[in-house]
Parts: sequence; C-alpha cells; structure tokens
Amino acid sequence: MDLRVDGLSHWYSDLEVLRDINLTIPQGQIVCVIGPSGCGKSTLLRLLGGLEQPTQGQVTQVGEPPVGSLNPLTYVFQDFALLPWRSVEDNVSLVLERHNLSKAEKEDRISDVLTRTRLSDFRKAVPKQLSGGMKQRVAIARALSVNPAVLLMDEPLSALDSQTRELLMDDLIDLWTREQFTSCYITHNLAEAVRLGHKVVVLSRRPGVVREVVDIDIPLANRRMSDPRIAEIQQDLWDMMREEAQTADLELAP
Repeated sequence: MDLRVDGLSHWYSDLEVLRDINLTIPQGQIVCVIGPSGCGKSTLLRLLGGLEQPTQGQVTQVGEPPVGSLNPLTYVFQDFALLPWRSVEDNVSLVLERHNLSKAEKEDRISDVLTRTRLSDFRKAVPKQLSGGMKQRVAIARALSVNPAVLLMDEPLSALDSQTRELLMDDLIDLWTREQFTSCYITHNLAEAVRLGHKVVVLSRRPGVVREVVDIDIPLANRRMSDPRIAEIQQDLWDMMREEAQTADLELAP
C-alpha cells in the first residue's frame, strides 16, 4: 500500500505550519523527512497517521494493506511509550488486545516480532531492566506485531547515544532486508536519513514546503558512512538546508 499526500497545508490558528505538500510514500520503501527545526516534520507525520486533520489537502491510502494487517498505520515514537509495569511480551501484546485474535494467534505474532527484533531472550523483562536501545526494539516489535502497511517513525533514535543509534540503524536495515516494510521516517539527523532512506524529502523552514526529494539508489545493506557517495549526499543535503537551519535555530518557538 502506498501513502499519497496531495496539496496538504496546515495551520494552527494564524500560524501556517505546512504549505501545499505533495509526496508519495511508496510501498516497500523508507522515506526520510528532514528539515530545519520547527518546519513541521512531526506535524506532517501526525497528519499522515490521522491524529490530526489537515486544514487543506488530503492523505490517501492507495492499494491494499498486507495480508494480516491489523492497523494500516502504526507509530514508533522517540520516547518508547512503554508501560513500566508490563513485561516485554506484555508491552507488545497491548496493541493486539482489542483485536479478535485467538490466544495462539497472539502468541505467534509476539514470538515472531520478538525473534525479528532479537528480544526473545528478554520477553519476561520489564522496561527498567532494559537499555535505551532495547526499549526502542520493544517499541518497534510492538509496532510490527500488527503488520502495518506503513510504519510512521517520529525521530525514533534521537533519545539514544551515538553507538546505540548505529546499532539500531543496523537493526532497522536488517529488518527491512528480511521483510521490506514501508515507512515514513522523521529525523533531524542527516546521517540517519542517508543510511536509511530510499528517498529523502527536504522541507523548508516554516511554513514547510517540499524543497527537494532526493533518491538514493545505493542498496541499504551496502551503505557505509565511509562511502564517498554517501558522504557526498549527506553534504549536499546539509548545503541545501544549512542557511535555513541557522535561521531557524535563532527563532523563538511559536
């Protein structure tokens, strides 16, 4: 299933946040969205997921969700959003409880995603026992358990240290290589964007408009930051947004 955005604009009272956004999240691709602080990246994700309705324009689901999809659109947040009194497996099972699944079906889904995220040995652990990286793996496992058509990721690695971030990027690439999920991935980190994105959408400072859509045709599994091609793309992206990023950094929050 593709996710298509047509003529999307959004205001908060008199504040124009996004203007005439047109883009497509193609099935089987990770589309990263970058831009200066306050440009509307997270607002765009909320509009994609239906948490808010756009002032103008529309978001359309094109095609059918995958077989067995319980939620077409599912979020992964930067703060993990785990319930501290629930174990790893019970945090994953939370999103399955309102669906009409048998006990065996739920267990199969939980076991599958814990295996895919390398958490099978920690299913009885509670969040306070887990590192930041493991907590985010639980959040990803929970999202994957409903077999979403599109995974909406809002700066999922920003709360992690640099080493853990690198490991989680490797994990996401491994997950995508084994089962090509579709994702819109919001980030302020250019290194994440060029490591993970099949496409990188560059937004301008507020009101956010699409300045550029950059296609990266290097296979995810082959991308290394030491690769001159990857370094060049990252530098080009920074050159594109540097001036606006500097301006946005000196603006007061609305």
